[in-house]
Amino acid sequence: MKKINETDNWNDREWAAAAAWLSGEDNGDGENARILAGEEADIMKKWNDLKYSEEKPVDIDKAWVKLNGRIEAAERPVMPLPFKRTLFLTTIARIAAMVLIVAALGWLLFEVAAPQKITLTSDSDQKNLEALLSDGSTVFLNRNSSLTYPKNFMSGTRKVSLKGEAFFDIAPDEEHPFIIDAGKAKIRVLGTSFNVITENADNEVEVYVASGKVMVTSVDGAGSLTLEPEYVGKVSGRNVTQERNSNVNYLAWHTGMLSYDGKCLEVVFEDLKRAYNIEVRVADPEINDFRLTSPFEQQSQDTIIKLICTTFGLSSVREGNTYILFR
Repeated sequence: MKKINETDNWNDREWAAAAAWLSGEDNGDGENARILAGEEADIMKKWNDLKYSEEKPVDIDKAWVKLNGRIEAAERPVMPLPFKRTLFLTTIARIAAMVLIVAALGWLLFEVAAPQKITLTSDSDQKNLEALLSDGSTVFLNRNSSLTYPKNFMSGTRKVSLKGEAFFDIAPDEEHPFIIDAGKAKIRVLGTSFNVITENADNEVEVYVASGKVMVTSVDGAGSLTLEPEYVGKVSGRNVTQERNSNVNYLAWHTGMLSYDGKCLEVVFEDLKRAYNIEVRVADPEINDFRLTSPFEQQSQDTIIKLICTTFGLSSVREGNTYILFR
């Protein structure tokens, strides 16, 4: 059982009187000081060590502050938390810890399970840049295009995203549709070959089907249609339209083959722009009306321009990627 000291019942005035006497003040109370000395021997020992130390001068005010602090700390009651409150806080802490653990595990699972993505990008001098996908499908990029795809398809669908133009030859798999994010449209196929332009000259998504069937849907899902072979579908906002392709050289950028049977040079120059990324200008507008009949197979742009000039008795100069034809 703890011994009850007389100082335990002192008020602030009695403590101050004892401290004043110990500090040498005239208004101190020696009787209180003696009581304090008898009951608080450890405090008095430290007090005397400080007071009579020769190495350091005694800072009476600092000593009093320290003594007063110990007194207040001893008198301050410690209020234990109610049992129910303690239990509640413990439960909250456990729940918070569980949430953090679940979140950490979820993040770790995502990092491990998420398939590694690859982005293939072609520059202005590249065409038919080939990407072989894990399912056996093949994609050929036209110039200034990019394809993002997973290293391995792991979910129920095969998803890729395209910016620019590319020709797709998709391996058949009815249970795993192939989906292309073309920005303003979604393209869904099972197994087919087709061409996609994410933004044509009219800012539309354009899809040409070479074989099989392709479903084209506007990005908001408002418009949708299924394209058959030799049809071109276009998506503009919520509108989806289709028409039969009339350009036999639509895929010339990919196949390297051009064929003309009495076509005017204005059309030929447009095809060359699309297939070779070049501009052809004429000094005389009448040159655009000249009609050409000729096939071109895997020939360079310089060779094609020379053949056209030879056929019609023209001359040409080249400035970068621009050719100027004149008589």
